[in-house]
Amino acid sequence: MDLGARARDWSEIQERMLVPLYEAVYERLEVGPAARLLGLGCGSGLALLMAASRGAAVTGVDDSRERLALARERLLPEAWSTRGRAGARLVDGALGEVADAGAPAYTVVTALEPIGCLAGDSEGLGELLAAAVPLAARGAPVVLAGWGPPERCATSAVLRVATKLADPLRNTGSWRPALRDDLEEVAQRAGLRTDGSGRVACPFGYAGVDSAVRGLLSTGLFDAAISATDQAQVDKEVAEALHPYQRQDGTVWMPNVFRYLIARVP
Repeated sequence: MDLGARARDWSEIQERMLVPLYEAVYERLEVGPAARLLGLGCGSGLALLMAASRGAAVTGVDDSRERLALARERLLPEAWSTRGRAGARLVDGALGEVADAGAPAYTVVTALEPIGCLAGDSEGLGELLAAAVPLAARGAPVVLAGWGPPERCATSAVLRVATKLADPLRNTGSWRPALRDDLEEVAQRAGLRTDGSGRVACPFGYAGVDSAVRGLLSTGLFDAAISATDQAQVDKEVAEALHPYQRQDGTVWMPNVFRYLIARVP
């Protein structure tokens, strides 16, 4: 598995599908120059870039060095005009480096990589939140994102390939349908109080089937299937599952709904 190529596919193909989600969250929270935002699982940095363009000071954390390298390309100080947006920080993995003594508390914490379609993904997010909450100001919003109901997500039909091909003896790592209270359960375990939620349409649109396969595999949702079979088999079956969503011009279009939860630091 070429992790560098996969990170590039995420950055160039898949990540932009979530732009409506990022925009909806930032609008609702009125993210602007007064915000100090901590992005958990920041990926290749598109959500951070959008927050920084609104004037926020941003810090991103991700455990994928390949994705983080692409985020650095996007957020290098040299890439900015002289408008005070060059203060972005990017941290590989652990949150220890973020906890600077004497630094102001974060006013917004986001975890915008959607959970709820991968068995065990909420546990990992819960651990990350437990480390992040002490760094945030009292009452600060913490935003979690998840997949919407399967019946509202056309991509769910394609993601079922991951379950079909994955090793049935594994109890983590394979796709499962999102559950209604996934986000609330994570917030509750982290000691946060819920304070509203929303749904956002995030259609997945691709130039063709090949682009769609690369984009979807970059999410990591098919990793267990690849381990249980092989890359070629997964590519073939995902491509076949995409055919109902291919339009006459060859493009692929799948309507989806994503959900976000706003919780507060006690």
